[in-house]
Amino acid sequence: MSPTGAPIDGFYSVIPAGGIGSRLWPLSRADAPKFLHDLTGSGQTLLKDTWDRLAPLSGPSRIMVVTGRAHRAAVEDQLPDLSDPNVVLESEPRDSSAAIGLAAAILVRREPDVIVGSFAADHVIRDARGFRRAVQEGVAAARAGFIATIGITPTEPAIGFGYIHCAGPIAIDGAPNAVAANSFVEKPDLATAERYLADGDYLWNGGMFIARADVLLRQIGESDPDLLAGIERLADAWDTPARGAVVDKEWPRLRKIAIDYTVAEPAAAAGRLVVIPGDFEWDDVGDFASIAKLHAGGRKSDLAILGENARVLADRSTGIVISQSDRMISLVGVTDIVVVDTPDALLVTTTSNAQRVKSVVDALKLSGRDDVL
Repeated sequence: MSPTGAPIDGFYSVIPAGGIGSRLWPLSRADAPKFLHDLTGSGQTLLKDTWDRLAPLSGPSRIMVVTGRAHRAAVEDQLPDLSDPNVVLESEPRDSSAAIGLAAAILVRREPDVIVGSFAADHVIRDARGFRRAVQEGVAAARAGFIATIGITPTEPAIGFGYIHCAGPIAIDGAPNAVAANSFVEKPDLATAERYLADGDYLWNGGMFIARADVLLRQIGESDPDLLAGIERLADAWDTPARGAVVDKEWPRLRKIAIDYTVAEPAAAAGRLVVIPGDFEWDDVGDFASIAKLHAGGRKSDLAILGENARVLADRSTGIVISQSDRMISLVGVTDIVVVDTPDALLVTTTSNAQRVKSVVDALKLSGRDDVL
């Protein structure tokens, strides 16, 4: 295990920066996705926060970002230390198996024994030391041949996260807190989430995976041989002049599927996946209720206001207001309100209904109103 502050030997960070964050519409759009916003008040985007968290672990020259072609300029503007060979551009979204798998396949050709860790571009983690400890244990588990994931210790019966059902400890040198994964479970209803919390054997699925690149690719191949074959053809051409033609041919053919289904769940079923419990504060900023909670500091009596020029007058109101216009917004006697005011769209809901915002986006797609997406 590397000493505190030093990059971890043989470790490469991968940041999948895709998706628009549809539950954060109309703030998050196709041309301005969630990871390109400052949602925490840090003064920089979630993507830059993620970079700053990972750079000490792998070194800035060992961070690869997978993003859409349309976002290349914005990503490179946010991350001036990102080297050109470490920018992987998707011609169209194909979900996390393709994104993470291609990154692993490219890196294993450059460094056969490389250990890769995948960390979303739009999550919030404020405890850098606790995060580092968990990643170091994950790398130790990867060196032992396992696929590791970091599970977050629940602080409440959240219904917006998936859960990992954990079993007993596994003896791995350098990973004293590692436990076996029994299964992954989808987002529960409130009663089920309360049972999970009381049980004590369930962790939130933080979507973070650490493994030897070759082990990760082997697992994808067992789950979906055609997907792996396409990824391998792309990786073979990636550092050659043939890249463009091969990407145009192969990328649209890749199956669109999350890495949970090609790697996490089958690896857990086969006894190849271990969980490193993470006791640090974590949030995937999955909806406006999450943003309100981040800014309220746990105080439900507060009204969070975001926006450089926000003009808000509030009386006995709680929740969150995000303003990108110069309109005066007045709130009187409303509780747990969510107001998102942009130049071309206005959202009004409550924190308890924040997860349902995605249904608005789905309805807009069906109605052909892509101009506001």
